[in-house]
Order: sequence, then structure tokens, then C-alpha cells
Amino acid sequence: MTAPFSDLAAGVKAKASITAEDTLAIRRAVWPDGKIDPAEAEAIFDVNTSVKGSAPDWVDFFAEAISTYVVWQQSPVGYVDEAKAEWLMAKIDADGRVDSLGELELLVKILENATNVPETLKGYALRQMEQIVLTGTGPTRDVGSLDPGSINATEVNLLRRMLFAQASDGPASISRAEAEMLFRIKDATLGSDNAPEWKTLFVQAVGNHLMAHNLYHPLALERAARLNAFMSDTHSSVGGFLGRMFRANPAQGFSDVFGKRETVDEDAAIAADKAIDSDEEAWLKAEINADAELDPLEEALLAFVAEESGTAIKP
Repeated sequence: MTAPFSDLAAGVKAKASITAEDTLAIRRAVWPDGKIDPAEAEAIFDVNTSVKGSAPDWVDFFAEAISTYVVWQQSPVGYVDEAKAEWLMAKIDADGRVDSLGELELLVKILENATNVPETLKGYALRQMEQIVLTGTGPTRDVGSLDPGSINATEVNLLRRMLFAQASDGPASISRAEAEMLFRIKDATLGSDNAPEWKTLFVQAVGNHLMAHNLYHPLALERAARLNAFMSDTHSSVGGFLGRMFRANPAQGFSDVFGKRETVDEDAAIAADKAIDSDEEAWLKAEINADAELDPLEEALLAFVAEESGTAIKP
């Protein structure tokens, strides 16, 4: 960490506020080498904790700098390891809660940018987002605020970004844990002055969990690391691999080297996922019957499922 950045950070912490000019000065002091070192990451987090009512310029820089440190500065690039995840969660928990500005934007940005993150971080992000939506107050990075007891358009946008982020609990689809979180938020905000977008997100996201077909599964970190090491290897073993590839039957291409890939009937797989199986039906009925009344959002969900899957479910 450079002396100029250390002095800037100390000054901002002393006055407990940060301006756009302060942010620009810190940005210029940190970025010349194109990376964030561990001491700088610690200092940036400490500045964020010490300032109140952060300006959007600072929120942008904070999320950009820390996500760069967590997501992009290790091998394989794009994979968050356990050590970085534990560091991140400890820093966020240091003041007892997710800050409704920088830390909230940071969590979402990391899930959007990363290829994969540890399961511990996925679960942590889900819990934090639920608590933020249900109990958070104050402005967010987007135009809008967090309103406890109801869910507004700003909160719907945050939820949508997290749920469909590349490294979320169900990448490119909605996991069971995410769907259950949406049911809890629905129950907690039922009858409140909610944004119209909330009904759309709830129905589409839970419907996605029940019926979506998803082939995307990111490589685990260990496998990605092995692949990265192989691709970076310039020794003779790579030449041997290429030799085997060139000697392979051209009609079969890479299959002679990597082995034959299992063929999948995509149409059948899509149809199978779209259908509601007994486990999914039992889960949905349990969620709907958890309270005594069929509410409007549940009615809309059942109508959507019936139309899309051809299965009429009666709770």
C-alpha cells in the first residue's frame, strides 16, 4: 500500500465521510499498478465501514476494487477460493450487518462477475439478501431505497440480479434454496404496498425452479485449476498431447483424445424438466399449504405452472 493512499484513507476515516473528490483521489492512488494488494483491500474496506451516507462514486469504486481483488486476482481467474470467501464474509460481518450501500452492491457484483464461488459464500449471500430486503433501510446504489415490511422496485431489481447471477446458488436457474427464500419474502410482505414487479419475479423465478432446463454447470475450482495448469504448460507433455490429437481420426476429432461424449436427447431433456414430477409437486404443495390461505401470488404461480407444464396442481 502506497503512502499517498494510506494518508488519503486516514483522512477520510477521520472525518467519517467521503466526497466524489476523495474517491477520485483514492482511485488514482490505488489503480496505477492495475491491481489491489491485500493491504489495500483491507484499507478500502475499513474506509467503507467508517463513512456514512456514501456517495455513488464511492460505492462504484468500492465494489469494483474489492470484486477485482476477490474474483480476478488469483488462479484460475474468475474463481473465488475458500480463503477469499472467508475473508470477505468476515469483513462484511465486522460491523454486524451488510451495509445497505457498498457491501450490498459488492455481494451482488461478485456473484455476477465470478464464474463460481464456494457454497459457503452462496449461502451467506442468500441469507444476507433476505435480511436486507425484509429489514433494510436507507438508500441503495440504484435510484430508490430499502423499505422494511414491503418490497419495492429497487429491491426487486437487487433480488433479480442476485438470483440470476452467474455464480449464484443456481447459476442460470433458480435453486431450491432460492425458491424457498422467495416464499419467505412473499409471506413476510403479503398485503403490503409492494411493487408490481415483485409478483412477476416471484412467479417467474419459482416457475423457473420447477420447470427450467439448464445444462450450465460451472467447473469446480479444483478442476478449473487443473485445466488452467494444463493450458499453461509449455513442456513436452503438451507436444505429446498435440501429437495424439493430430494422429486422431479427423472425422472423430477430439473424441479420440478426450473420449466420446455422451449424447443427450435435448428435446426429451427439455420436456422432462418442464414436466412437474412428484417431488416438485409435493414441495410446491407444502410451501403453499404452510399457511391457511391461498394468496394472490400463489394463485398466479399455480396458473403459470399449469399453463407452462400442462399440470394443474391443487394444493
